[in-house]
Amino acid sequence: MTSRVYVLAQFKAKPGKEAELFEVLKALEPDSYREKGCIQYMLTRQIAHPSATNNDYTIVFNEIWEDAEAWAAHGRRKQIQHFFETQVQAESGLVEDAIVTAYSDEGHDFDAPIYE
Repeated sequence: MTSRVYVLAQFKAKPGKEAELFEVLKALEPDSYREKGCIQYMLTRQIAHPSATNNDYTIVFNEIWEDAEAWAAHGRRKQIQHFFETQVQAESGLVEDAIVTAYSDEGHDFDAPIYE
């Protein structure tokens, strides 16, 4: 059992804005990697492959955080809040839609050892 949080932050760019959005998001990587509790913060873009299903959310951050508090602290950073305010929520932003999901590596009924 770990306390790690695995996050997929998926972005659907407005038409014709995918390359520009990718560069804006790429600029968030360096500072995020410096945050306490950040294990991985990798920006990726969808590629065509015969083994993959494509969707409209073509840009994805693959994140791993030490725990839920580290991820929450990331979300409180001014740089991250500014991105969501100006690019996701604002009508003039580059993002048409975003989906952020968090996962655990622990099963539902994980039988953790009892330490005494």
